[in-house]
Amino acid sequence: MRTIYYISGFPRAGTTLLAALLRQNPRFHAAISSPVAPMCKSLLKIMGIKSEHATQFNDQQKSDLLRGVIENYYDFLPKDTIIFDTNRSWCAQMSLLHQLYESPKIICCVRNLAWVMDSFERLAQRNPFMSSRLFNDESESATVYSRTEALGRGNRVVGYSISALREAFYGQFSASLLLVEYELFACFPQKCLKLVYDFIEEDYFEHDTDNVEYEDSEFDRQIGIPNMHMVKKKVEFRQRKSILPPDIFKKYDSMNFWRKPSESLAKIISQSSSDKESS
Repeated sequence: MRTIYYISGFPRAGTTLLAALLRQNPRFHAAISSPVAPMCKSLLKIMGIKSEHATQFNDQQKSDLLRGVIENYYDFLPKDTIIFDTNRSWCAQMSLLHQLYESPKIICCVRNLAWVMDSFERLAQRNPFMSSRLFNDESESATVYSRTEALGRGNRVVGYSISALREAFYGQFSASLLLVEYELFACFPQKCLKLVYDFIEEDYFEHDTDNVEYEDSEFDRQIGIPNMHMVKKKVEFRQRKSILPPDIFKKYDSMNFWRKPSESLAKIISQSSSDKESS
């Protein structure tokens, strides 16, 4: 059986940066969001009670098929490769992962949600001539208010990731989580990486945080947001002021639930909030 860990959490919160750094370890494979979790969802639907084929699967078959999807997707890699599969929906599939594997571990990248929205807004304003697939129509993409409202809905990229992580964070499997806050990761990448290695119980590899390379220009063009997954060469904290209206910033700045972890068993690498942030 392959060794697989999971990367989840918020968009614009360091998942690509984490994957880019982990890729430096020749024993590891990591990348941007993969189709593995959606493939599992589709398979569950086919095997579910509403399907005409529901009676043709027993629980053992279901488990074997789902593990097969997760592991066979990476069959092109050497068998001893340690895999990090990225998808924000893993946080909503904690029960499934614990059914399939004995002790799954999920690394969740988080960030002050006001700065998550600010990062999306910067991308939108940086590409005014392109129509992004993040928005369904002109009414959603028209203004900063309509854009943030659309992104924050429960079935959209930011709103869904908040709900999924909140479910995992307060759920019965929260001890399987390590939350890594982007603000701290950008300041102290080596220290944070050592804590990630401790969490997954793998031998530490000395990463080069001054020479990080990763991009997926084809994926970014396909969704209409150039450079969305481009990682800057040097990991460092860059202070800037938000371009969000103050009322929007205040709304999302108050939603950082993981900073009050008394009801969760999750491990957290975090810092207090700030009115300035890194890009």
